[in-house]
Amino acid sequence: MLPPRFLKPNSKPCVVQAIFKLCSQGHLSQAVDSLDLLARKGQRLDSQTLAFLLQQCANSHSLKEGKLVHLHLKVTGRKKPDTLLSNHLIKFYCRCGEHVEARKVFDKMSARNLYSWNSMLSGYAKSGMIKPARRLFDKMPERDVVSWNTMVVAYAQSGCCYEAWMFYLDFRRSAIGFSEFSFAGVFTVCVKLKELGLTRQVHCQVLVAGFLSNVVLSSSAVDAYAKCGEMSDARKLFDEMGVRDVLAWTTLVSGYAKWGDMQAASELFDAMPEKNPVSWTALIAGYARNSMGNKALEMFSKMMMFRFRPDQFTFSSCLCACASIASLKLGKQIHAYLTRTGFRPNAIVISSLIDMYSKCGSLGDGRRVFDIMGNKQNCVLWNTMLSALAQHGYGEAATKMYDDMVRSDVKPDRITFVVILNACSHSGRIEEGLACFHSMTCDHGIVPDQEHYACLTDLLGRAGRFDELMNELEKMPCKADGLVWNALLGVCRIHGNLELGRKAAEKLIELEPQSSAAYVFLSSIYSALGNWESVEKVRHLMNKRCVKKERAISWVEIRNKHHAFTVSDRLHPSNEEICSVLELLAGQMEEDA
Repeated sequence: MLPPRFLKPNSKPCVVQAIFKLCSQGHLSQAVDSLDLLARKGQRLDSQTLAFLLQQCANSHSLKEGKLVHLHLKVTGRKKPDTLLSNHLIKFYCRCGEHVEARKVFDKMSARNLYSWNSMLSGYAKSGMIKPARRLFDKMPERDVVSWNTMVVAYAQSGCCYEAWMFYLDFRRSAIGFSEFSFAGVFTVCVKLKELGLTRQVHCQVLVAGFLSNVVLSSSAVDAYAKCGEMSDARKLFDEMGVRDVLAWTTLVSGYAKWGDMQAASELFDAMPEKNPVSWTALIAGYARNSMGNKALEMFSKMMMFRFRPDQFTFSSCLCACASIASLKLGKQIHAYLTRTGFRPNAIVISSLIDMYSKCGSLGDGRRVFDIMGNKQNCVLWNTMLSALAQHGYGEAATKMYDDMVRSDVKPDRITFVVILNACSHSGRIEEGLACFHSMTCDHGIVPDQEHYACLTDLLGRAGRFDELMNELEKMPCKADGLVWNALLGVCRIHGNLELGRKAAEKLIELEPQSSAAYVFLSSIYSALGNWESVEKVRHLMNKRCVKKERAISWVEIRNKHHAFTVSDRLHPSNEEICSVLELLAGQMEEDA
C-alpha cells in the first residue's frame, strides 16, 4: 500500500513520512507508539494513513499494535469510524482471529458497502466458522462473485462437500458471472469426494470457461484425477499444461506414489526442473507406503545431502520406513537428529517414533517417548501406544492404559476400540473385551463397523465360544464382509472347526476371489475328510483364477545393510555360506535337544 498523500489541516506531511519510513523498516511498534504523542499534541491523522497502519498490523498479525490504533481512533473523536477505516478494522481483527471484535465493528457501522460484508464473511470462512458465515451470507443485501466463492471454498475446506456442491450449483444458476477462483472450491470437493464423474464435469466447465491455462486450476484437476485413480487422465492433462510449477509436478509424483507406481513416480521426480521439501517427501512417503523402506531412507539421505529441510511429514514417513524394515539403528539416528536440531515434532511424528521403537523390539523406548510427551490430548498418541502394548502381548497393560485414557478426558475413536479389542483377544481377556465392545455404542456413541466385528470374531473364536460368536454376527447391522469371514476362518483353523471353517472359506472365496488363504484352508479341510475330488477342484479353481499363495518375506540387518529373502530363496550371492551356517545351527539344535 502506498503512503497517504494528504492529511487533515492540523497534521504535518513529515509525520506521515516518518510513520511510513518506520513501517518500511519493520519498526511497526515504534510507528504505532508515535500515535500517542500525536494525540497529546492534538494532531489528527487522516483516514488513509490510519488505514495504512491497520493494513500493516493485519499483514503482520500484530494484535497489540492494531488495538492501539483502534484506541487512537476513539480518543481522537472517531468512535464511529468511516467505512474505509471500519473495513480495515474488520480485516485486521479477522486476520488476528478476533472475530467477536470484528463483528462489533461491523455491527456499529452506519454505512456498509459490499467490501464490508465480504470482509466479515471471509473472516468467518477462513476460521472455519461455517454457521456464522452462512447466517451473514443469508443477510447480505447484495452478493458478488467473491461472496459466493468464499462460501463454496469455506464449505469445501470444512469437509461439507455436499453443501459446497449445492452452493456452487446455486452460484452458477444466479448468472452473476464467475472468475477463475470460482472453480477453486469445487475442485476441492472433487479431490475430497474422489468422484470421477464430478471431476470430469468440473474439468469441462473450466475448459469451456477458458481458465485451464491457470496453473493452480490445472494442478487441482490433475490432483482430482489422481485421487480418483485415473493416472492416465492426470498425466494427459499434466502433459498438456503450458506452464507447470513445482506444485503441478509434485501433485503427479504424489499420485503415482499413492497408487504404487513408484517407477513412474521416480522418473517424474528425476525430471522435475525444480524440487522442494514437499516433492521429496511425496516420493519418500510413496516408497515407505509401498514396502520399500530401504529406498525411502536412501531418498531421505539424498534430500539431506541436497540441504532440503525435512518437515513433519518427512520425518513421519522415514520413521515408518524404519519400522517396516525393523531398523532400530536408523530410527534412533532420526530421533537423535530431531533432538539435536531442536525440531518440535507434532503428534503424528511422536506416534511414528513410538511405532518405530515398538516394531523394532524396543517397547521401553517407545513408552518413554510417550511418557515425556507434554500434551497427551491427541487420540492418535494413545492409539499408537495401545497398539504397541497389544503387539507385544501386554493385554493387561493395554486395558489399564485405555482406562487412563478415558480418565484423562481423551475421547476414544473407532481405532481405539479396534486396538483394545485386539489386545484383549491376544491376551485372553474375553470379558473385558466384550465389555469394551458393548461400551462403544452405549458410552461413546461409536457404531461398530466391519473391523470391530472382525475383532469380536477373533476374541470369541480364540476362546472357542462359537455359539456366542454366531449370535453376535447375526445381530450385525450390515452384511459381513471379507474382514469378518477371514477372522472366522482364522479361529476355525485354530480350533479345527471344519464345518464352520468350510462355510467361512466358501464365503471368503465368493467375496474375495484372489484370497489365497481361503483356498488353502478349504483344500486342507477336504484333504482331512478324504474328499480328494473336491481338493482337485479347489486347486483347479486357484490355477484358473491365477491365485498364488502369498510368500512371507524375512530380512536381517548386517553391517548397516538389509538382506530380504523368502522361503527356498537361492538368489542371495552368499547363499552357500548362509546354508552352511544354517546346517551347523540345525545340527547344534539337534544335539542340544
